[in-house]
Amino acid sequence: MIYIGLGSNLGNRIQNIENAKYLLKSHGIDILKSSSYYETLSWPDTTNPKFINIIIESNTNIPADRLIKIFKLIEKKLGRRKGPRNSPRTCDIDLISYRDKIFLDKIKIPHKRMSKRNFVLLPLFEIAPDWIHPITKKSVKDLIFSLPIKDITTIKQI
Repeated sequence: MIYIGLGSNLGNRIQNIENAKYLLKSHGIDILKSSSYYETLSWPDTTNPKFINIIIESNTNIPADRLIKIFKLIEKKLGRRKGPRNSPRTCDIDLISYRDKIFLDKIKIPHKRMSKRNFVLLPLFEIAPDWIHPITKKSVKDLIFSLPIKDITTIKQI
């Protein structure tokens, strides 16, 4: 399975995510499952607007490097502009995991910071409770339990 993270903290955040899902489908990326919406504080600047994030599951045959190119096109189409790292954005799409494969060259899969991010782990657990990190071999549940308590208490399912 392939897991993709979608997020937004500018404009109509839920509509931005729904538009991204529609555009993913229009590029041949099937969506088998979609998590609930989760709201989190922006990181590292918590004064920025809150994010809404989801994780979707797909079984597309599109290669990982091509998926990332499609994600960038969709982000741009939905109004994402180049800005400072971690700045607010209308749409953010990340390839979280690709068929339990490990890529460490130009693209890093599984996503290198996913095991520290509540907005990835909790929605991933919702749709794939048996997922195992291909590098660390830790379950998604164990990764959640390794998060700081603040990361558990500040995320809200909506």
